[in-house]
Amino acid sequence: QVQLVESGGGLVQPGESLRLSCSASGIIFSRFVMGWYRQAPGKQREFVATLGNSGSTNYLDSVKGRFTISRDNTKNMVYLQMNSLKPDDTAVYYCNAFRSAGPEDHWGQGTQVIVSS
Repeated sequence: QVQLVESGGGLVQPGESLRLSCSASGIIFSRFVMGWYRQAPGKQREFVATLGNSGSTNYLDSVKGRFTISRDNTKNMVYLQMNSLKPDDTAVYYCNAFRSAGPEDHWGQGTQVIVSS
């Protein structure tokens, strides 16, 4: 059974930082592209960042230079370091594991991030 479990969300003030973590089980982690997506109230879910198993990264333009995605294949973990947070970053953040062979597409339950003064 595949499980993706996010943690690390919370309430922070603008300009502060958070680190989200996602623990994966039930998959051969190294074979998957890992990503973070978010959904703000009343909006569609959007891509934030992805990290391929070759190390290639992609970021939403509005988070470039502020967010960093990383992974630890020995621990089946993916992280999202979020710096200089803005109120527009407020959303539920979801972990995603994708593999084109299959294809396979798995989602976590999400962790809430609120950026507010």
